[in-house]
Amino acid sequence: MTPRARRAGPILYAHRGAAAWLPENTLPSFRRALASGADALEMDVHLCRDGHVVVAHDPDGRRTAGVAGRIRECSLAEIRSWNVGRTFVDREGSRPGRHAQFVVPTMDEVHAELDGVPLNIDVKDWRPDIVPAVLRVIERRGAVDRVCLASFYSHILFHLRRRGYGGALALGREEVVALKFLPLALLRRLCVHSRAAQVPTRVGPIDFAQPSFVKKCRALDMTLDFWTINDPDAASKLLALGADGIMSDDPELIAPVVSRYRAARGVSA
Repeated sequence: MTPRARRAGPILYAHRGAAAWLPENTLPSFRRALASGADALEMDVHLCRDGHVVVAHDPDGRRTAGVAGRIRECSLAEIRSWNVGRTFVDREGSRPGRHAQFVVPTMDEVHAELDGVPLNIDVKDWRPDIVPAVLRVIERRGAVDRVCLASFYSHILFHLRRRGYGGALALGREEVVALKFLPLALLRRLCVHSRAAQVPTRVGPIDFAQPSFVKKCRALDMTLDFWTINDPDAASKLLALGADGIMSDDPELIAPVVSRYRAARGVSA
């Protein structure tokens, strides 16, 4: 089933949860995002030393927990001892990590607690041995139809495709560039395995927020999601342009924009 077949209207993704308000990629942040109006959660994963897939953006704990340990070299027990809210400051300048321990969850724990929630999972670990571990969690939880997998690494996407992942896959970086610059006739002849283009509005001189790019995605039956959008006016313009999804650190701020857009067009998520 393609992402487009599952969508009746634009989707609001919580980028790493409600990351403007609570420490990113944690269960409290994910819960707040859903309560604030997010339709789906975006998160990042790495593989730790003892084979667990953990939800974290960086390969180590320096930025989020003030810990130099690399996830690849740490056990799950070691990673659980980190407070990933230690350095976090929310949009209003508060530090919730001073009063609470924010723990790195496993991918399996997220599935268990948030059963049924659509997930967009960015595989940040570049080593292919994370692929079977990620797929085992998805298959065990029966979540193939609600998980879109993404990665910046083309070889990770290659391994996901080779293993026959039956859910949605996002385009890799090189594929996005090809989608932007190659003519539609050539793209139609290529073997396209992914059905979601997930892009920033701009990378240097390359502007993805263009009608021509949206039109190309439509012609190839690909959904188009933009990240990371924390400005309501920008979100409104992207939806008017034809975006299928908006990824935001602050779903509470962007949810009213998405709701108004859906109401004006009589559509639902």
